[in-house]
Amino acid sequence: MDLEIYDETKTVPQAKLDMVADLIEFAGNFIKLPSETEMSVTLMDNEAIHQINKEYRGVDKPTDVISFAIEEDNPDEMEIIIPEDADFKMPKNIGDIMISMDKVKEQAEYLGHSEERELGFLVVHGFLHLNGYDHMRAADEKEMFGLQKEILDAYGLKRD
Repeated sequence: MDLEIYDETKTVPQAKLDMVADLIEFAGNFIKLPSETEMSVTLMDNEAIHQINKEYRGVDKPTDVISFAIEEDNPDEMEIIIPEDADFKMPKNIGDIMISMDKVKEQAEYLGHSEERELGFLVVHGFLHLNGYDHMRAADEKEMFGLQKEILDAYGLKRD
């Protein structure tokens, strides 16, 4: 997995950044993503995610996580032609996740679990959205939340 992590808050301890990277790698292996998959995670504060939420979703308040999946089959984009004898694979970029570290802290306290568990939950939730999972219908919600729980439990971030 080719993962870029950006800490816009400049306050997240290295151990949490490492956990995010490990968890994304674990989740990618769990759902069998190609190893050359690319994505990013940006950790920010409530003010920054509020602006993104307002601009892109029309919601005038901060949120905990926003996922921007990259559409691979855009008919308006020019097709990239790779020669058949090329000895590399074109990486698959699945998109970007943005997480409010303020919300991580608030929600962990409210829910009575660790900030690591809350951060892990939001990382996996956003990651699954990038991979086409959704929770708009009951059946989809059951599938997504079930897989989310499986990944978090297998990684060791079970809910207390």
